Amino acid sequence: MTRNMTPFNKPSLVGDEIANMRDAIVRGQLSGDGHYTKVCNAIIAQMTGSRAALLTNSCTAALEMAAILCDLHPGDEVIMPSFTFVSTANAVVLRGAIPVFVDIDPRTLNIDPEKTAAAVTQRTRAIIAVHYAGFPADMDALSQIANDHGLVLIEDAAQAFGSTYKGRPAGSLGDMAAFSFHETKNILSGEGGVLTLMRPDLLERAEVIREKGTNRSQFSRGQVDKYTWVDIGSSFLPGELVASFLYGQLQQADKILARRLSFFDQYNDAFADLAGSGRVTRPVVPSDTTGNGHMYYLMLRNRADRDAFITHMQKEGVNTPFHYVPLHSAPAGLKYARFEGKSLPVTDDVSARLVRLPMFFELGEDISKVITSARSYLC
Repeated sequence: MTRNMTPFNKPSLVGDEIANMRDAIVRGQLSGDGHYTKVCNAIIAQMTGSRAALLTNSCTAALEMAAILCDLHPGDEVIMPSFTFVSTANAVVLRGAIPVFVDIDPRTLNIDPEKTAAAVTQRTRAIIAVHYAGFPADMDALSQIANDHGLVLIEDAAQAFGSTYKGRPAGSLGDMAAFSFHETKNILSGEGGVLTLMRPDLLERAEVIREKGTNRSQFSRGQVDKYTWVDIGSSFLPGELVASFLYGQLQQADKILARRLSFFDQYNDAFADLAGSGRVTRPVVPSDTTGNGHMYYLMLRNRADRDAFITHMQKEGVNTPFHYVPLHSAPAGLKYARFEGKSLPVTDDVSARLVRLPMFFELGEDISKVITSARSYLC
């Protein structure tokens, strides 16, 4: 008997996305930095508590802009977790610099501040803190390290739109932050991202980098009488159709957040007894953070247990992927990066045991199927 598959993720229409796209076409500008791009920038800056926000065509693009703004040179080092998506490291490697991988906190799965401090050298220029599963890293501790050594602090907040740390929103916790609006994220535009800035001195150069290295933004505001090539950069700007779709999602951000958090709570309650008996490990929610329901994961006993769980769930008609292959053990990681210490044991252990459960806006009653199927293996 063929089962209807419950996907891990499914993009959803939640508001006026289609009407906004039609309006963008009627307005007559489909290239970037039109009406919807500017509206989204303003909304995102307000929601993240940042000084400025610049929409990009992906979170990868936002990270690459951040790396350029760090003024990295060949041989410079940037500290980051190995437990992250490849874009975090690629942004650094593309500037000729070296990612330095450090281990993660076994409770939060975020970068370990003690390991970070130990990895600082005379060549260190920046720290990238990844907010895994939407829960911000220990930004006070990381800010202290950055301040002590004159380092740039970047938030890889791809998963953390709408999350807070000690009452402050992700995006306002470092010098810069990169967010994702990929279709797997809470707020989506298919592809898309944004770079938020807390340092006003970086804004003008960020605009230039985003516009292929030209001062076109200043020209459009009448600040210069012509625009020309003034710096390095690339085509990091999304088109207006992307921005208009995103605006429809941003208008419904509170509804999306509440719904995803309700699914997170249902999952957490459903596996409380199994966590109590030690059968699984649930996400740890630090008392000084609020999450955004981006992801719900479980950690099983070992890799074999995790892989058997995934196979079982596939047979039950539920897609449950793992996350991530650690970058320090990847072919490119071995070639372009280094890691602090002799090994990264927490990262290796977590990556072998973690599995993610379906999480998307329209999950609805399917969550009962996911829970029942999971418990039929775990109990």
